[in-house]
Amino acid sequence: MVYRSKIDAWLAVLLGGAMAAVVCACVELVVRDPPAMLLQLALVVLPGIGLPAWILVGTRYQLTRDALLVRCGPGRWRIPVADIERVTPSRDWASSPALSLDRLRVEYGGRTLLISPRDTERFLRELDALRSR
Repeated sequence: MVYRSKIDAWLAVLLGGAMAAVVCACVELVVRDPPAMLLQLALVVLPGIGLPAWILVGTRYQLTRDALLVRCGPGRWRIPVADIERVTPSRDWASSPALSLDRLRVEYGGRTLLISPRDTERFLRELDALRSR
């Protein structure tokens, strides 16, 4: 089962504003000197719009028979279900592949990862079923 990340409105506005600022900067570049600015435009557009969009659209969590797979933009994590020691609610502000402050703290192998599945209850039920096998 794949669970998309819950997205807090403030974060969507922040990332959307950043993308809008990049678009405005690109328009300014094109107006000033269109042919000379194509390379600079590509260098600004790809990371400035592509990365925030990739994060907003692509942050998700997948439970397989033996692992929790986490994707957030270019980031990838694979956590074996057998290694998960504890999952607790959190509102930690730490950087993580979670687009909401309504988070779950996944503790595994001496490490921690914060995630924010939209359907937390269903996610926890499925994870508990996998862990009890």
